[in-house]
Amino acid sequence: MERVIKRNPNEPEFHQAVLEVLESIEPVVEKRPELIENGILERIVEPERIIKFRVPWIDDSGKVQVNRGFRIQFNSAIGPYKGGLRFHPSVYEGIIKFLGFEQIFKNSLTGLPIGGGKGGSDFDPKGKSDREVMHFCQSFMTELCKHIGADTDVPAGDIGVGGREIGYMYGQYKRLRNEFTGVLTGKGIPYGGSLARTEATGYGLCYFTEEMLNYKGYSFKDKTVVISGSGNVAIYACQKATELGAKVVTMSDSNGYVYDAEGIDLDVVKQLKEVERKRISEYVKFRPNAVYTEGSKNIWDTKCDIALPCATQNEIDEESAKKLIANGCIAVSEGANMPCTLEATELFIQNGLLFGPAKAANAGGVATSALEMCQNSIRYSWTFEEVDAKLKNIMVNIFANISKAAKEYGREDNFVAGANIAGFLKVADAMLAQGVV
Repeated sequence: MERVIKRNPNEPEFHQAVLEVLESIEPVVEKRPELIENGILERIVEPERIIKFRVPWIDDSGKVQVNRGFRIQFNSAIGPYKGGLRFHPSVYEGIIKFLGFEQIFKNSLTGLPIGGGKGGSDFDPKGKSDREVMHFCQSFMTELCKHIGADTDVPAGDIGVGGREIGYMYGQYKRLRNEFTGVLTGKGIPYGGSLARTEATGYGLCYFTEEMLNYKGYSFKDKTVVISGSGNVAIYACQKATELGAKVVTMSDSNGYVYDAEGIDLDVVKQLKEVERKRISEYVKFRPNAVYTEGSKNIWDTKCDIALPCATQNEIDEESAKKLIANGCIAVSEGANMPCTLEATELFIQNGLLFGPAKAANAGGVATSALEMCQNSIRYSWTFEEVDAKLKNIMVNIFANISKAAKEYGREDNFVAGANIAGFLKVADAMLAQGVV
């Protein structure tokens, strides 16, 4: 850890991610000294490759703009690098490194042959015209295309990178390389995208959570669920939880949250968020018995059996965790990336709540991206039902594997430790087998 901090100064996100994993795998290292002898820890915290480049583009007024682009190819022990591209002003090398490190273990847990990587730029697509976004994406891909490929590194979308951005980048890659390959995932259906990809993270979250609940004799049936967020993950988590017999009573956005005691009307949310692009506060115009509250922090005061945070990082802090525990919540499962602080996570585990960490619970998105890669490789498309069935099987297996790993290494029912251990072991064994590379 001292070496990581010294070599990567001023990158607190990366330090936090590494520390969590290293602490979890202590019992593994004690049992398996060959991991130390072969320098697995030193190698796994060091990216195989860091690519940083200039991205010049011309805005609508004819002025030249310059952004920075990144791609960190972190670990390819079990397959080609796989991980999203994030376009957001907060992006810098440390953020990409932290996300790429996490991606190693998340991808490992899916059971699919994909390594860990991440990339992006400090470009902000908000407020830009389609033409400006296209110019940026084409410039970004002009450099990135030299370093990626269907069997080398397969990027996907992330914050700020949706279907529009993927389309522009894919078009530029095809133009430069004269190849129609599965080099990007999250593509549109007409040119190689996968059915069920849109629903995958939310559906996968519920499949994982249902399996975790079953483990202790519970299920979604007749349970009250609080969901934060109203984006893609939250919407489809709400849909699947409802299908599994639960009543979802809240959804939110950055302005506030709605509480509907009769159960969230998802058709209204989809109309507001996916069609009209309006705030969640408009929900009460269609459901007059619902209540809108300004600000989202107090959403966790709502009495519930299951909490599914699907909004943003660190939205459940120690105070919110105490309220959920006091109100009788039995399970928390992370739909967003690290929505619970370390203190909140520790409280949940100490108080016996079922806790699904993000790298396991929200792995459905990258799992379905890998299924898109499979379809591209065989030049074939599976039906929605086929992809959904494969996704469910992957999420069920993830829970089984992390539960088994936690028990085997003396951390029974600690699924945070189990996820880190199970994800690490597969990568470590592959690294051992391949020698010092």
